[in-house]
Amino acid sequence: MTIRVCVAGATGWTGSTVTRAILASSEFQLVGAIARRQAGRDIGEVLGQGRANVNIVASLEEALATSTDVLIDYTGPEVVKGHILAALDKGVRVVVGTSGLTASDYTDIEHRAQARKLGVIAAGNFSITAALAKHFSLIAAQYLPSWEIIDYANAAKIDAPSGTTRELAEELATISQNHLGVALEQTHGPKEARGVTIGGTQVHSIRLPGYVIAFETIFGLPEERLSIRHDAGSGAQPYVSGTLLATRKVMEVSGLVRGLDRLLFP
Repeated sequence: MTIRVCVAGATGWTGSTVTRAILASSEFQLVGAIARRQAGRDIGEVLGQGRANVNIVASLEEALATSTDVLIDYTGPEVVKGHILAALDKGVRVVVGTSGLTASDYTDIEHRAQARKLGVIAAGNFSITAALAKHFSLIAAQYLPSWEIIDYANAAKIDAPSGTTRELAEELATISQNHLGVALEQTHGPKEARGVTIGGTQVHSIRLPGYVIAFETIFGLPEERLSIRHDAGSGAQPYVSGTLLATRKVMEVSGLVRGLDRLLFP
């Protein structure tokens, strides 16, 4: 069966690339597109794909007036949680590529998804190679006692740390307890210099021009180090295949699956 999809953030950096892929696919049918600035225009024409007979709307409520199987969300941290919960309440499954949600947010989302017996698949990064970097970091944490994460992004990225590194830090905590050589409360000088603590991991966010998106997990032992790093290019194409994989898989899921690596390495 064709999967009926609505994309929130359909004209954004990642959302537009995902939407083009859906329009070109026979496996999916685009039935909704949300983008406030372009409301009223045909999404295919806005994306340079020719007329798609799907008009952009400004709100989720307008979009889900059309029967929809899956909402793909690439919007912003200030609206994404509301979108997810509202979609679930309308019987729509959700794929979440938007970053900025906390562990507490995901607890709320998981409870709602379980109550509605619907699936949500969320990932801080839907790149296949980023999922591999996360998976390798989780393996390394089984054997190495100490690590920290550096989170790189462009100067305009408003959420820090990134969804990718937040997700990684929270999952590292389920593998092992990170060992700090000096407890944070014993740090001389501003403790903020040691980064933010997420699940026992120190995460350091860099926001500068010249960066796109990258993350690096650094493991240390006496006389040796291991660095597992992922760098994204300037385009959003790396996130398409993982997003579409999640859109297929979410039809079979009940509850929350967090992380593309959970689909690749069940």
